[in-house]
Amino acid sequence: MATHDHTGLQLFSTVTEAGRLELSLRAVPVAALGDGDVLIRVEATPINPSDLGLLLGVADTSQLMVEGDVTSAPIPPRLLRMVAARSGKPMPVGNEGAGTVIAAGESAAAQALLGKTVSLAGGQMYAQFKIAKARDCMLLPDGTTAEEGASSFVNPLTTLGMIGTMRREGFTALIHTAAASNLGQMLVKLTQAEGIELVNIVRNADQAAMLRAIGATHVVDSTAPDFVANLTAAITATGAFLAFDAIGGGRLASQILQAMEAAAVARDPVFSVYGSTQKKQVYIYGGLDTAPTELTRGFGMSWNVGGWLLTPYLQSAGAEEVARIRQYVVDHLKDIFASHYTARITLQQVLQPDMIARFNKRATGEKYLIVPNQ
Repeated sequence: MATHDHTGLQLFSTVTEAGRLELSLRAVPVAALGDGDVLIRVEATPINPSDLGLLLGVADTSQLMVEGDVTSAPIPPRLLRMVAARSGKPMPVGNEGAGTVIAAGESAAAQALLGKTVSLAGGQMYAQFKIAKARDCMLLPDGTTAEEGASSFVNPLTTLGMIGTMRREGFTALIHTAAASNLGQMLVKLTQAEGIELVNIVRNADQAAMLRAIGATHVVDSTAPDFVANLTAAITATGAFLAFDAIGGGRLASQILQAMEAAAVARDPVFSVYGSTQKKQVYIYGGLDTAPTELTRGFGMSWNVGGWLLTPYLQSAGAEEVARIRQYVVDHLKDIFASHYTARITLQQVLQPDMIARFNKRATGEKYLIVPNQ
């Protein structure tokens, strides 16, 4: 068992019995390493929408307040049942990140990573130090920085999971919403590399122009008066009857299904009182709009709306496929899967109400990177 002497700051999110959410930094002694463990000095870890779900949950962040070293906000009483299982349990935050291995257990796999820059996922990354199994770390190529590798799991593997789902379910093209996001830009580049047609739905003209500048062919603006007509035309041209929706709430999923149905009829104009026989699928994988999902039936009977998450996909894909797509990410970290950050912030800044207001906007195209050891 390898020994070391490290104590580091770690960020925790706690739902109190009084119905408040508290954010705090705590000094945490780092445990001794097992033979197959490595100790990573975390140098870069992004704030993803999935992180915000644990970090801030359903708290009313318009009422944030700071008392000493704790930042807190009330949780609306009607929403307390959603976080009841968390009550009184400090929860470490941070899905993914990267850093340098500064200590290692005695196994050959662990020793091989000593001094190397690695990335990993699995939680507890909003910390100065992280213990992980060597087998769970992804060795970054020489010359790759921790910042370049910090977002090498959630977004890249999600895009590859979307492509894998498409192929597994017999579709040939995709629709993606909130398409100007970091993930959306990766998907544009990935589908270009794979020769797959992609319909990108954005929320303003600037986002549309940005995606076209990186090579996107089919881009439609959901705020334009002719949105549904343009979307229908894009689906007719591409045959994209599978959609991944990061918005979740509101009418968008319904509009996509309606456009799919109209495109299906345009491609094969055979009348049936039950609508076309074209299979139509919308997967909701995000919640940028927390309002209820509204479905206005007008898209036949061959349709599905469901949820999609990366982890269940990876569990179903099998070890060989996961290894293949992880290597694909490593090979393309600096082109297809390059991430761009709005700002770099410290662990202490994560607790500041003005900073929380900025990164909690979840604005398309904005991404924040935590640098825990600065």
